[in-house]
Amino acid sequence: MQNDTHCTPSGLFRLPRLTQAQAPLTQAVEVVNERGERERIHIPAERALTVYVDKRELVTLMTLGAHPEWLVLGYLRNQRLLASVHDIDSITVDWSVNAAAVKTRSGIDHIEERTASKVVTTGCGQGSVFGGLMDEVDRIHLPPAQLTQAQLYGIVNAIRVKESTYKSAGSVHGCALFQGEELLIFVEDVGRHNAIDTIAGWMWMQPGAGDAGLPGADKVFYTTGRLTSEMVIKSAQMGVPIVVSRSGMTQMGHALAQQLGLCAIGRATNRRFLCYSAPERLRLQPTLAEPAALPGSDQPRTGAA
Repeated sequence: MQNDTHCTPSGLFRLPRLTQAQAPLTQAVEVVNERGERERIHIPAERALTVYVDKRELVTLMTLGAHPEWLVLGYLRNQRLLASVHDIDSITVDWSVNAAAVKTRSGIDHIEERTASKVVTTGCGQGSVFGGLMDEVDRIHLPPAQLTQAQLYGIVNAIRVKESTYKSAGSVHGCALFQGEELLIFVEDVGRHNAIDTIAGWMWMQPGAGDAGLPGADKVFYTTGRLTSEMVIKSAQMGVPIVVSRSGMTQMGHALAQQLGLCAIGRATNRRFLCYSAPERLRLQPTLAEPAALPGSDQPRTGAA
């Protein structure tokens, strides 16, 4: 099991012990193509992982299974069921029974009441969250942070050249955490919520990060999926004030991002993007953008009219 310690102002605390369960990320299948030919390709794995907390069944997640311990840890964090990584003694994943056993140090207060209300979400691979989506919004205060347009292009390019399950097998979402243009962690899963939860768990497990985990103030969260209300809230709960997506944004996600002062950048491909909220966090460098196309033409503008 993985193990480490944190040194905090209140003393020395041991991080939870984690297994490092492994499972194949893809599976070979035989298909028939448009020419009637049989060929063998790889598709992403999808498996059920039932989470038990102190022997009480909590939820079943459909996951690729790349980093199941971080996924469970981040799920508990983003569902606001535990306040600190130090509340957990261990997480044991056993793929032979498709189960994750979480052992806490002193239980979860009022777990029955806190998990009684569920909200159906847009998230593939998860489907619901506990409690009201808006419960924590008024208590979240994001730190000041900025991203340059050049750094944004660097992030988009880093994802473009990244070797991934999506490139070899498709049908998965990817999420990443950046510090400037530096890629800190990249995670793929069958659902974008699983991927962001896995990153949240990884942040909590970083040695020396303290009770709140690795700070998100100078970080940028990237996702291949759309920016919905749940994705905005989870990013904000992680303390990350800037999110980037190659997809678009929903109305509720937009409203929440504006309320939180979170910079949401969507449709980010090549050198194009749309900044939906908090543009003051983005230091624009318009000269780096692609030349605008001439009216009625597919050709870019090459000079002054």
